[in-house]
Amino acid sequence: MNHIDFKNITEFNEAQNLQAPENPLFSIGSKSLNEEEIQNCVSSDKEMSYSNQFYLISLKNIVSGELIYGRTKYDCSKGTLLFSAPNQTYKVKDIVISAESWFIAFHEDFISGLDIRKQIKKYNFFNYDVNEALHLSPKEEQTIKSIFRNIESEYQNNQDEFSKEIIISQLETLLKYADRFYKRQFLNRKEINKNLMSQFKEVLDTYFENGQQMEDGIPTVDWLAEQLGVSHRYMSDTIKAETGKTAIDQINLYLVDEAKNLLLAPNASISETAYKLGFEYPQYFSRLFKKKVGISPKEYIEAASLN
Repeated sequence: MNHIDFKNITEFNEAQNLQAPENPLFSIGSKSLNEEEIQNCVSSDKEMSYSNQFYLISLKNIVSGELIYGRTKYDCSKGTLLFSAPNQTYKVKDIVISAESWFIAFHEDFISGLDIRKQIKKYNFFNYDVNEALHLSPKEEQTIKSIFRNIESEYQNNQDEFSKEIIISQLETLLKYADRFYKRQFLNRKEINKNLMSQFKEVLDTYFENGQQMEDGIPTVDWLAEQLGVSHRYMSDTIKAETGKTAIDQINLYLVDEAKNLLLAPNASISETAYKLGFEYPQYFSRLFKKKVGISPKEYIEAASLN
């Protein structure tokens, strides 16, 4: 599989046939293909991977081709908004042909010392995978495009002392809308979310039925996400939207449920139960159990023996 790493924004702009950036730390641009150019773009079944040393936001109208990650395939026929953080690798199979594309690229140094830098760390969608892109409704797409145009207008003007502040303000607005639209997407895809939650539980069941926790310990969120073919951030957000609890909470609740059954066995040992569940230290198990159940494992055993 071929891999391309864009080390700076200038390299990225050249690859997209965009003008060289006015600012080496920030760039915005758009490109359109006419029908003849689209016809001349020959799709390839080669799988490509990309990464960049800067933040990248792209809005694409997919004409043909598919975005693929892991076992998940997405047919993107509408406006698709993609977010990529520095050093994140994303994969594409078949060339994605876009009639109209918008790009915003900015280096971490561009937002250094600003509030937006802290905000971005809270937006999980910068660490989602390609197949977890935000698919916009026509109305949402127009809203996002208007913000791109506002930023481009300020970027192309003779920049002054207010330019960066205005661009950052518009960028913050774009991210807030993206956060809102992602929450809408989670709600609209409840059946898919439920399916992911079911698969999540199935993976946990198989893991513990096979006794894998005895050798490898308690499964991590990263490992579970890998089994499901999604990023851990997207899995966590999907599970939170569906259940109101994080993926870690769900793992802990699963462990507690398993512990309740094991502790009811004759002559149950708290230490042995902890090791059977994959805990390295029994005190960690006891602490988690009391936090979730309200009483210690010992008190739970004693209460059960009285019934």
